[in-house]
Amino acid sequence: MKIIVLGAGTIGICTAWHLLELGHEVTVVERQADAALETSFANGAQISVSYCEPWANKEAPLKALKWMLSKEAPLLFRPQNPFGSGLHQYTWGLQFLANCNDAAFERNVQQLVALGAYSHAALKDVVASTGIQYNRLERGIAHYYCDQKSFDTAGDAAALMRKYGVNRQVISKEEFLKIEPAYRQFAHQIVGGTITPSDESGDCKVFTQELAKLCAARGAEFLYEYSVEQLNTDGGAIKSVAVRALSSGAKGQNVPGSFKVLKADHVVVATGSYTAPLLRTVGVNLPIYPGKGYSATFKILKPELAPLVSTIDDAKKVAISRLGDELRVAGTIEVGGFDLTLDSPVAKARCHMLSRRIEEVLPGVCDTRTEEQGGQPNYWTGLRPATPTNIPYIGQSPVRGVWVNAGHGTLGWTHGAGSGKAIAELIHGKKPEMNFKFYGA
Repeated sequence: MKIIVLGAGTIGICTAWHLLELGHEVTVVERQADAALETSFANGAQISVSYCEPWANKEAPLKALKWMLSKEAPLLFRPQNPFGSGLHQYTWGLQFLANCNDAAFERNVQQLVALGAYSHAALKDVVASTGIQYNRLERGIAHYYCDQKSFDTAGDAAALMRKYGVNRQVISKEEFLKIEPAYRQFAHQIVGGTITPSDESGDCKVFTQELAKLCAARGAEFLYEYSVEQLNTDGGAIKSVAVRALSSGAKGQNVPGSFKVLKADHVVVATGSYTAPLLRTVGVNLPIYPGKGYSATFKILKPELAPLVSTIDDAKKVAISRLGDELRVAGTIEVGGFDLTLDSPVAKARCHMLSRRIEEVLPGVCDTRTEEQGGQPNYWTGLRPATPTNIPYIGQSPVRGVWVNAGHGTLGWTHGAGSGKAIAELIHGKKPEMNFKFYGA
């Protein structure tokens, strides 16, 4: 069958790869000049099967209200105009609140762990068959706590993960520092931690771009620098996709502004946060809303003192991962529309918080100077396509021939390989081997 994949982030590229594996003809449409240049570009780098707790929990509403007063809050809700495009934010928020209870939390965790385990196995298979190198570190993920009250609840979260097959272990401060001695200079602030040896880390952008090259080598057609203008339907089924050239392309083969009409048996919409507005044009309304995440990537000055185990800082809710001679710190979510600016007061505060935190926990290890101080911090922001449950939509939409693979929130890198494999199997007529509630099933 001929299949069009819209979006060349890690979700779209993994989808294309697995469709090719099953013998299908694939065309990928992407508005950027290469794969993984938006949400997959500079994320937290963690394959975190066990650290997948949904944002919605019984404590979230009160915390969110309190955090609205802080520019550096881990989860910042920025209300939009409810009489305009902000209406979708409020409907999303109401569904989020409906999931802020223990029963929904555990139900959502079960789904996320099932998808995570399936996806981790799929990723390992892809890496084994392709040999892609992407600064992979298979040393687990550790989580440290700086507050005794928070650490006291770590056992409950670990037990829930173990209930669904993930071995997250609670460890003492001494055990944590033995696993990752890089944090010894910060030891006086740490009270304990957890470790999941089976998790790992690596560069999502590098992996995705290398896999895209392999897809092209296997015959996939890539239409880079093309925007999706319209999904054309007839009788409740997809007929074609209209796309528009945004530039002349790398080889000058396109006429900027020119249109193409692409026909296929199936279309997979994997356009991240932009999936919801695109699908609304054909009458499909999904609660996928952008969560603005931030990261900073620093040059490592003292490699011998830099961590090798990817970690989570519980106090600031940020992930810290080593990528070769660089250190990536990523975190915080800002629910406030399709805003990608880095120069607003809120954005600057959140970026500078990442720099300060690295200097606090790993003093002198990285070049955390600002540009004004002569440094070159690589700050970045991307829109996490979030659902109220944090569970992505993977499956067949009400429009025949239109499939959805979106809504992965902060777990796109963790769930990408499995999501791509699962939707490819569904389109092919197979049932993926995991206990997951697929969209449209």
